[in-house]
Amino acid sequence: MQSYAKPRVVVSRCLEFAEVRYNGAVIPDKAVERMKAHVEFIPVCPEVEIGLGVPRDVIRLVDDEEKRLVQPKTGEDLTGKMTGFSKTFLDHLDDVDGFLLKNRSPTCGMHDVKVYQSAENSQVIGKTSGLFAGEVLKRHSGLAVEEEGRLKNFTLRHHFLTKLFTLASFREMKKERKMKALQQFHARHKYLFMAYHPGLLKKMGQTTANHDHHGIGEVLETYENLLHELMQEPAKTSAHINVCQHIAGYFKKQLTSGEKQSFADLLHQYKEEKIPLSAVLSVLSSWTARFQSGYLKQQSYFQPYPVDLVEISDSGKGRAYS
Repeated sequence: MQSYAKPRVVVSRCLEFAEVRYNGAVIPDKAVERMKAHVEFIPVCPEVEIGLGVPRDVIRLVDDEEKRLVQPKTGEDLTGKMTGFSKTFLDHLDDVDGFLLKNRSPTCGMHDVKVYQSAENSQVIGKTSGLFAGEVLKRHSGLAVEEEGRLKNFTLRHHFLTKLFTLASFREMKKERKMKALQQFHARHKYLFMAYHPGLLKKMGQTTANHDHHGIGEVLETYENLLHELMQEPAKTSAHINVCQHIAGYFKKQLTSGEKQSFADLLHQYKEEKIPLSAVLSVLSSWTARFQSGYLKQQSYFQPYPVDLVEISDSGKGRAYS
């Protein structure tokens, strides 16, 4: 059975962990619940950490002359406290692989947080990121950073989990401080990285070759920056088709013409969003086992994160694994 490095993830405490929402509630979250067995979570509630109680009066972001975090009922300006906490928390945070934060929160929301005209005027004048989330994005945009609400979308959830477990594996590998370990990591993730960005895959391969004989620290730093860049966005359907064709090429001498045509038809169905990528990968996995391809067996592309994090309903998604 394939083993996985255990990711370290900062998570909003209100998601499954504690009753710290402004209304005293805890939010059930299926994705967090499933991940608990495989992830080391670091729960945090920035609002409680700066001294706000539970339950508490509503806080909001306003932009009268500058963006501020205020509590309209009390008139308190919490901007300095929240900014200070965010910087201190992240300054003292050990290596982590990702963040999973509460959406639309004035502290933890990443994209869709309402900005009001003033503490007294409830007119919405724009959208932004929360103060804590903004600091996270400023410092750690290369990590697996996502809002819980967006994980209901299969494509975004698959990308988040793929990136999270890949970064965790890289973090564990870095501890060895050996070129051989990096080269093995790169080889194991070749087809996964090809699906994300063939051009960057080539640069990463050149980095692992290290023809200029750089020190291991410099090589790892260069490779990590490329890895973050490579996994910024989910892989596209066309890229997955290209990778699957590459993998199928390993078996071109063993397959019958009928099998080749059936596989081509399968790829076309995936392109037309009639079947998920998992259906295509199942065929490639069966051929890998049938023809005993040791190199392909080790490829993370077939299962980049633990199988029990895949929901059975995902098998019906037209863009599964894309």
